[in-house]
Amino acid sequence: MPNEHSTLSPEKEIKLYEIFIAVDDFCRQLDSWKQSQPERFPPRGWDKPLMSESELMSICIFYHYSGYKCFQYYYQDMVQRTLKSYFPRQISYERFLVSLLKVLPGLYVFLKYLTLQSQQTGLYFIDSKQLAVCHNRRIHSHRVFEGIATRGKSSTGWFFGFKLHLVVNNLGEVVNFLLTPGNVADNNHAVLHTLLDGLKGECYGDKGYITRLFEYFYGQGLQIVTKLKSKMKAQLMPLAQRLRLKKRAVIESVNDILTSVLDVEHTRHRNPFNALVHIFSGLIAYCFYDTKPAVFVSNNQQLMIA
Repeated sequence: MPNEHSTLSPEKEIKLYEIFIAVDDFCRQLDSWKQSQPERFPPRGWDKPLMSESELMSICIFYHYSGYKCFQYYYQDMVQRTLKSYFPRQISYERFLVSLLKVLPGLYVFLKYLTLQSQQTGLYFIDSKQLAVCHNRRIHSHRVFEGIATRGKSSTGWFFGFKLHLVVNNLGEVVNFLLTPGNVADNNHAVLHTLLDGLKGECYGDKGYITRLFEYFYGQGLQIVTKLKSKMKAQLMPLAQRLRLKKRAVIESVNDILTSVLDVEHTRHRNPFNALVHIFSGLIAYCFYDTKPAVFVSNNQQLMIA
């Protein structure tokens, strides 16, 4: 990635280098692991592709920092012109779209790798976010996600698409994630097991996370704390937990960043695989986000907001 005649701002140039170096190091480690297991990953018999997997992944991730709302315009205007000196061995937009299917597994594994690097602070927040794939008026004529996406309901109303379930720590880092059809409930047992198994400490959520698995997770060392529904019997709650429950806005701020800044929710996808690339690369872009919302807890259990 040579540094010559760039029109990128210094902040975006630094971010591009940060993303590419992290992705390239990961891809090198992944390639070394694959080469150590030739029986599972036999050597390819064809020529090496023009653009490396790390370059393809970096372009997908940097899209969410570019400010563009259309990936085609971003690639043809920014990548092929502004970023020509950074990615000299470029391919056409049509070939790039074909290559996205090859980088999808790498994006997913890299995202899981980044979530494993998040700190186990013992203080977590859980929430779900709707990812609509089309406007409600076009549900009956929608064909791209037919048989995959479903109708669901969130706090803002009905939608057609998926749910992105997130667990973040008090530093705003993504600890775990799960993508499900829109009709899957937040307190679904399989969802909670996937997201919360192995965590220790306290996890705060809204009323939708009231579950019969409370005792199971408590026995594993994780206490799920939620508000009570109106018809439930009142229970005493320690003051520290009451204060932390009010700071659940941290994960709502994370969802807002994913929507308004990184443009994860997109309703014009023409291919399910491209949609997954867009979602995974958006989550990876958030992992590189500099100003994550956070709640700091001091030793005397007082909360401080950043």
